[in-house]
Amino acid sequence: MIDDPADRPPGVQSPAGSLDHIIALARSRLAVFSHVPGVGHKMLSVIVLLAVVGWMASGIYKVQPDEVGLVLQFGRWVRTTNPGLNYHLPYPVETVILPKVTQINQVEVGSGVASQMLTGDENIVEADATVFWNIRDPKAYAFNVLDPEGAVKVAAESAIREVIGRNPIQAALSNRRQEIADQAQELLQSLLDSCHAGILVTQVQLQRVDPPEPVVDAFNDVQRARADQERARNEAEAYRSDIIPRARGEVERMKQDADAFKTQEISRAQGEAGRFLAVEAIYRLHKDVLGERLYIETIQEVMKKANKVILDSLYDKVSRELMLQRSLENLWR
Repeated sequence: MIDDPADRPPGVQSPAGSLDHIIALARSRLAVFSHVPGVGHKMLSVIVLLAVVGWMASGIYKVQPDEVGLVLQFGRWVRTTNPGLNYHLPYPVETVILPKVTQINQVEVGSGVASQMLTGDENIVEADATVFWNIRDPKAYAFNVLDPEGAVKVAAESAIREVIGRNPIQAALSNRRQEIADQAQELLQSLLDSCHAGILVTQVQLQRVDPPEPVVDAFNDVQRARADQERARNEAEAYRSDIIPRARGEVERMKQDADAFKTQEISRAQGEAGRFLAVEAIYRLHKDVLGERLYIETIQEVMKKANKVILDSLYDKVSRELMLQRSLENLWR
């Protein structure tokens, strides 16, 4: 409610800084100009017009290529403007905020005692990290978070502690650092999204993950022992990769030799059996002739080893042998 000077008791002035006080001050200044020689109502009108034009021109603003414009009307967001020249109603009706949406910001996490974290196997490590981020949603960034950089730092520290707490110390110290960094980035993004911070985490880099200084020598000894173990395992794997294929090749060769020997022996046995069956068939038809032939062959084998020769009816023996040989040849044909 505006305080009308006519309604105030005589001698009572408006409070300094009130709207009535400002209006009264402006009237007094204009009254001074009106009494200046050569300054009339037209000049005052021009001055007022220029003041209004200057006030209206104050609403012109430029949005840079890496920015967006958030226009506020009496402190409330009404629209977003793109890079280039734009206009908003002059202050105090409208104001503009120009956040840099493409700029990559970074926050350092971990220093001193704050960097000490507990691993999944109940060891302590000191971890430092750098978080890179930019603005994804300018409106949420401007109105939902009071201190964006502080929020990123707190959330990043919480995310890194949680991820390291889910992994053993060996993973944090050596071969899984990048995996831990990726998990921390994913968790950090989830925390910021739950707060509607309008921030996009582009990367989390683990700068340093070390055991505490009092036990660093012991940890280094463990690391060297693990390296020796890994080297021995690699050498064993190399030997295994070399010996197993050669052993398998030798087994295959022996198997092929066995199969060939099997085939050869079966063929030879079948041939021997065939010859035996043929002799058996001849023996059944000519028992006397074949018996005599077998007798002579046996005597020949025995006499080869004897140092005495006994001749008994030599002519008859030779004749019977020749007749038997012809008979056998006829049978084999």
